[in-house]
Amino acid sequence: MNNIMSSEIKVEKLNSVYIRITAEADIRRELSEYFSFEVPGYKFTPQYRSRVWDGKIRLYSYATGQMYVGLYPYLKDWCNKKNVKIDEINEILTFNRVSAADIDGLINSYDLSITPRDYQIDAFKFALENDRGLILSPTASGKSLISYMLLRHYLNVIDNNILIIVPTTSLVEQLYKDFKQYGYDVENNVSRKYHGYDIDENKRVVISTWQSLYKLPKTFFENFGAVIGDEAHLFKAVSLTKIMTKLVDCKYRIGMTGTLDDSKTHKLVLQGLFGQVNKVVDTKTLMDKKQLSDLKIVCLILKHNDEEAKKLYGCKYHEELEYLATSEARNKYIRNLALNLQGNTLCLFQLVEKHGKKLYELIKNKAENNREIFFVYGGVDAEQREQVRAITEKSDNAIIVASYGTFSTGINIRNLHNLIFASPSKSRIRNLQSIGRGLRLGDNKNTATLYDISDDLTYKDKKNFTLTHFQQRINIYNEEGFNYDIHSVNLK
Repeated sequence: MNNIMSSEIKVEKLNSVYIRITAEADIRRELSEYFSFEVPGYKFTPQYRSRVWDGKIRLYSYATGQMYVGLYPYLKDWCNKKNVKIDEINEILTFNRVSAADIDGLINSYDLSITPRDYQIDAFKFALENDRGLILSPTASGKSLISYMLLRHYLNVIDNNILIIVPTTSLVEQLYKDFKQYGYDVENNVSRKYHGYDIDENKRVVISTWQSLYKLPKTFFENFGAVIGDEAHLFKAVSLTKIMTKLVDCKYRIGMTGTLDDSKTHKLVLQGLFGQVNKVVDTKTLMDKKQLSDLKIVCLILKHNDEEAKKLYGCKYHEELEYLATSEARNKYIRNLALNLQGNTLCLFQLVEKHGKKLYELIKNKAENNREIFFVYGGVDAEQREQVRAITEKSDNAIIVASYGTFSTGINIRNLHNLIFASPSKSRIRNLQSIGRGLRLGDNKNTATLYDISDDLTYKDKKNFTLTHFQQRINIYNEEGFNYDIHSVNLK
């Protein structure tokens, strides 16, 4: 059915999570189809293979007529194209006009220890005007200050509490310290929730990982009137949905992220739960303004010998990864690269036991005795990670060998000069978030270099998996306007 003539639907806002659409059956069927999307990689999931799931996420329920409030703009667009009239039973989305003078007055009243940049003020204004939304601002652009300004505003406009959700315990600690640095009395006003910390009911602000929240009962979320989701792209979709759908009376809902992946489903789930996307600035603009470090990318294609390439011809992806992680020649090359670089270096890996520990031992055993070498992975607690970060801030020649899961996102190291991608990845989010670790300006640092290591195991004109992934990273670098050079290296 391509067009529905002179039809009408009724839309009612049920709460801060859902709207309900009342319509004829044929319109509901079209909406159900239009708002259904295949999940990337669904064919490999146990649920699909056992035929209990068809691989689709349905953002509109044909049975109940319910859909996330944040998807209302998409519903309006669909209705406009289909010539369907909308009867709003109550107000769905609110807009509050806020002047520049109002914004200036609010910011001045917070007595900040740091002056917000123009794009941070724009993001703050967007959140105040829309009540809900998804702020897209690149890694190292200062999203914690945006969160803090919103926190101060919400404390003044609502009587109940404020929930800030982050993906890692390290980010809980970092936000807590950032807020203290901005001038806030965190000891008396902020609770941290993750393993080892319990909520103080006398404090109105809670900073927590999503892992600590998603299993909690709905009653826990009743007293929150505002939620801020930092690094929202990293929340697992099911867990995020469980948390956000329990916040039924939470009017103010702001998500923040530096990157969104290319999955339409992922974007629409985030927008449905938070609101429309507002991109406030991009990385290249901040580099041009000297607000982020200049980035140079050195792409190193390691050419493996024909005998190894022949052995891996026709292998599966995980077999190729295991070979790369255990390749003595490759690991020694990475070791020598890390030890010969000047300044602080972050070397990121994927497999802890098979790769990370070996790299760490290789580097540690050949490093000079007075050189700081750190190993960080999921088994290292938040306090120890913070100690590593603090020591590196004061050092000028430290090496951190860290897993992507612990140090690719959110960790704020201003004095980081070099990045090494020791494990190949095609993930747009992981790559851009990892690059962000090196973009923060330091007292004596305004440039950063990324060493992107890829591997050529081509045999009989068939390219290997990770070489194809490297080409996808090059596409990302081109889209972002990053400068890069490509060099081939014969492994011995």
